[in-house]
Amino acid sequence: MTKQELIDFEREIGDRFNNREIRAPIHLYAGNEDQVMRVFEKVDCENDWVCCTWRNHYQALLKGIPQDRLRDEIIAGKSMVMNLPEYKFVCSSIVGGIPSIATGLALAAKLRSTKEHVWCWCGDMSALTGAWSEAYRYSVAHNLPITFVVEDNELSVLTPTHEVWGDDRWYLPVANNRTWYENKHLIYYRYRNDKYPHAGAGVRVQF
Repeated sequence: MTKQELIDFEREIGDRFNNREIRAPIHLYAGNEDQVMRVFEKVDCENDWVCCTWRNHYQALLKGIPQDRLRDEIIAGKSMVMNLPEYKFVCSSIVGGIPSIATGLALAAKLRSTKEHVWCWCGDMSALTGAWSEAYRYSVAHNLPITFVVEDNELSVLTPTHEVWGDDRWYLPVANNRTWYENKHLIYYRYRNDKYPHAGAGVRVQF
């Protein structure tokens, strides 16, 4: 999957949404293609689990889910709840909902002594919730096979994250001026999405 193919797929989904072919909320990516592809250089797409939030199309495509299958699921209204366990791909549209699921998968992998690794995506505001904190700290303390990927667009919907929590990112050794940081259990990066709003594709659609 190339960077341009990712961009083109999101553009198509946005156009279909604006044309009222999709009658459920969608959340579109833009501006983080290089970063997501960089993470997937480490992912074993056949064996690893990928866990995402309501914004998940890029990860699904890079995981190997066929475009036709993904498109059908989105048109059927499942963009925000993309659960395809046969591809080891699960999502949650609840803020802070996916970290505990991902941690459970990682614990199961450790107890069964498999080679599975879990990759858990979330946004910067979700990463400052108690649910994320508990999952992350438990995973680190028990050395679970999981990496949390925090995508920081500095917003929660339209609320600047720093206005709510301040500029400190407690899970980073040094937060200032970081655009990318990684260790065994965490990958963090900043990006800007100036193309699409938080939800939808820029045209109000009445469901």
